[in-house]
Amino acid sequence: MTTLSLTLRRPDDWHVHLRDQQMLAAVLPHTARQFGRAIVMPNLKPPVTTTAQAAAYRQRILDALPAGLDFMPLMACYLTETIDPDDLAQGHAAGILTAAKLYPAGATTNSDAGVRDLVRIYPVLERMQKIGMPLLIHGEVVDAEIDVFDREAVFIEQHLIPLRAAFPALKIVFEHITTREGVQYVETAEGPTAATITPHHLMINRNAMFERGIRPHMYCLPVAKREVHRLALRAAATSGNARFFLGTDSAPHLRHLKEHDCGCAGVFNAPDALACYAQVFDEEQRLDRLEGFASLFGPAFYGLPVNDDKITLLKNALESAENWPTPDGPVRCFEPPGGLHWQVVRDYV
Repeated sequence: MTTLSLTLRRPDDWHVHLRDQQMLAAVLPHTARQFGRAIVMPNLKPPVTTTAQAAAYRQRILDALPAGLDFMPLMACYLTETIDPDDLAQGHAAGILTAAKLYPAGATTNSDAGVRDLVRIYPVLERMQKIGMPLLIHGEVVDAEIDVFDREAVFIEQHLIPLRAAFPALKIVFEHITTREGVQYVETAEGPTAATITPHHLMINRNAMFERGIRPHMYCLPVAKREVHRLALRAAATSGNARFFLGTDSAPHLRHLKEHDCGCAGVFNAPDALACYAQVFDEEQRLDRLEGFASLFGPAFYGLPVNDDKITLLKNALESAENWPTPDGPVRCFEPPGGLHWQVVRDYV
């Protein structure tokens, strides 16, 4: 294997779960060492539904940040059917709220307080369209009659296409897309539309959950799909199309809760996320396009400047650690099938 190094503008993570309290302190450094900024998901218990709650959560993140690390959390508000549009707009104007997150009720971890009827939040979406506040969407239906592997494609047809027609100027990020249909929608949608793609959905298909038994650490929501969808995601991520950019969806759960009889959905990839992306782009012979996907397209969509500092990765580096400790027990880190052959060797400078 040829030794190869790669230096990029420092990237941002446009979708990450940092949790709270002891878990926050344990996982935050992994994100902050690599990424300049991150959109922080608001699905805490209770969820972050007001500007005041977002400001308090942001302060807890900054208080947990190790000395010497330069990192900016960008806060998202959790949409409910009773959300206050005035508070949302004021938080956005004050620079506290960067975006608002739509969780269909019951679609994923801590989403029970989410939206059951999209029409009920149309006045809020109209306000967001007017002020230029991005809407971040977990795009799955929750109907028990719809197969779990079809829920993203059905969401596009039943909800996303009508929503876009109703709000043609609303900034929409279709988060952690997992299907060929998701790629095709984002490529052709009218209006300001983008999507984030995770490292694990680029590296595994649904077989990974059943390799020689049940593999709970490969279980996430949206769930990994067939190989044809993984290949479509890889083509989109490495295409150079500015509508697709980096969002790890790193979602830590204690190992024993993942290996439970009702295991939690989520993949913790923060320690090696950037290395995973580099490996994918290397395998696709598109390393020249990684900086756009990781460092340029996201800031352009959100109207933010790119980071000035740099980060360096090396191919053929040491193996990553499987488990990371927290005060409450270990969290298992994502490792792609076949191992990882890239590593961040110099944090941002």
